[in-house]
Amino acid sequence: MKTNHYSPDSNRLSVLTATVLLAFALARLLATSAYFLSFQVFGRIIRFEFDLRVVIVLLASGLTATGMDWLLRSHPMMKGKRTVEHWFVPMLTALVLGVPLYLLPSGTLWWWVGFSAGGILLVLVFWAEYVVVSSGDTSYPTAMVVLTVTSFALYLILALALRYANTRLVFLAPAFFGATFFVSLRTLHLRLGKQWDVAWSAGIALIGIQLAAGLHYLPISPIRYGVFLLAPLYALTSLAASLLEGMPLRIAAVEPVTMLILIWGAGIWLG
Repeated sequence: MKTNHYSPDSNRLSVLTATVLLAFALARLLATSAYFLSFQVFGRIIRFEFDLRVVIVLLASGLTATGMDWLLRSHPMMKGKRTVEHWFVPMLTALVLGVPLYLLPSGTLWWWVGFSAGGILLVLVFWAEYVVVSSGDTSYPTAMVVLTVTSFALYLILALALRYANTRLVFLAPAFFGATFFVSLRTLHLRLGKQWDVAWSAGIALIGIQLAAGLHYLPISPIRYGVFLLAPLYALTSLAASLLEGMPLRIAAVEPVTMLILIWGAGIWLG
């Protein structure tokens, strides 16, 4: 295979990262974040409350996808190609980073640590997505590991943040379904090449939200909650990848089952 090496344009990378971080910073400057929307239907007043900071986090996630597309347009091998597959991890990164930055008190040391770490993580994700465009890139293995590890780490952070915030199950279920689906879909795609396994990812996501719903009302710590959900996600994704590669079930199940036991054991010990 012919090897090559491409690096993202530093100016575009800097502008994109700074824009996303600026959106997070502006959200903390809002004096009032809660707004009410009410309207009358058949003589009854229906009232909705929404948090503007949450809206900004969602918009920042969409902005990240748009910026990723803009960054990839400078790649020599992306001319005339779609960039949708490269949006998932950056969008999830912005979304997950926005949740703890929203929950942490502004102006504290931990908020600034999270803000700085978020900037570094965004740069790594943007770089990795740029590199994996070409499977012959000399940095492709490193970029693939970065994206895979980042995806599972973000899933864990999201689970911890939602558990810590005591999010209602009606909002928890769609959040976990989307996160589980995109993490498994992108991981399988990176491992298997150009193949998209939507059915496997949807099945893993359905199992994930059932586990999330079952654990929701148990009196367990956020760490145990997150780890208990992370372990089956990793195990099922790894098992699906091995089976799709043609590996026999008995052999394919060894590594996922081992990791499932180890991660669950770590969760019980840490929690």
